[in-house]
Amino acid sequence: MIIASRKEVAQLAGVSEATVSRVLNGVGPIKEETKQRVLEAADRLGYTPSALARSFARRRSGNLGVVMPYLPKARIFSAYYFSEILSGIGSKALESKHDLLMLFREPGGSMDYLNLFRTQKVDACIILGARDDEGERAAIKQLSEADRPYCLINQYFDGEAFHVMDADHVEGSYQAVHHLIGQGFRQIAFLNGPPQYSNSRDRLKGYTRALNEAGIKPDESLLFEGNFSRKSGYAAAELIAGKLDRIEAVFAANDRMAIGLQQGLRALGIAEDRMPAFVGYDDSEAAELCTPPLTSVRVPFYELGCLAAEHVLRLLDDSDSPDGSGSSAALHRQLPTRLVVRASSLHQNQ
Repeated sequence: MIIASRKEVAQLAGVSEATVSRVLNGVGPIKEETKQRVLEAADRLGYTPSALARSFARRRSGNLGVVMPYLPKARIFSAYYFSEILSGIGSKALESKHDLLMLFREPGGSMDYLNLFRTQKVDACIILGARDDEGERAAIKQLSEADRPYCLINQYFDGEAFHVMDADHVEGSYQAVHHLIGQGFRQIAFLNGPPQYSNSRDRLKGYTRALNEAGIKPDESLLFEGNFSRKSGYAAAELIAGKLDRIEAVFAANDRMAIGLQQGLRALGIAEDRMPAFVGYDDSEAAELCTPPLTSVRVPFYELGCLAAEHVLRLLDDSDSPDGSGSSAALHRQLPTRLVVRASSLHQNQ
């Protein structure tokens, strides 16, 4: 099979090779008549510019960056949260013929996001695991002010107009605790994540709202904190075991902590008839495999990944518009969550 060259397209269309390059890469103003001649010549010769050639022409890397938290010794890609989101991002990157570039922030530090664009490592980036601290906020603000295509997933910053794809964690947590109250439980403990994450703060809002609506005064001694890992749930078991005379049910901010807590209580010798009711969060595959199966709040992580990728790719396309101006109005979209009820939270299970 003979592959046509750009030079042959230029000769057939009666234009320069530079004009062929501009037409096929959508760069700069081109007369419509010239554009059509080039496209017809390319079609007749079966010429298609390579992805590499397009990236050079547009000064692009062809990479969609995904910034991940650094979690030492954690099986991050096996975690339901990350695997689902990355699957969604990957599906859209494949459709758009972009490669995924995985980037890990320094332990305990923020990242110079803008430099990723300056060095042409990425054309757009999606940020996972961002924490609300001064350095992270400043780095994202710099990125936003430079009008680069980016999107945060599952994290927003109060007072900042950043691009965010999120889920309605206030409502999700409210539904979880409302369900437990409906089962007759009133002494409900909450194992939450770190407050530097907006979804932790939102879950606390939903938990508190459900208690207040039921006329139950929130008890700070029933609030516990983990770091979303199974180990942190396991470690919390010792604290919670000492208060089981006052705890009828536990709402955990993700399934991994809920499962770790269950395991920790059993390891401490807590009999099944003394175990509290449980509700987790995320509705991971592990929730269905628990004994008893775990009630959990379903979060559309795959859809969050898809929509975040679509958003940054749209911003990237907008930046390629002939006048150089794109639609950069900040987006903060929340997808609905849904409570999936299983045996772990039902009163008859106690």
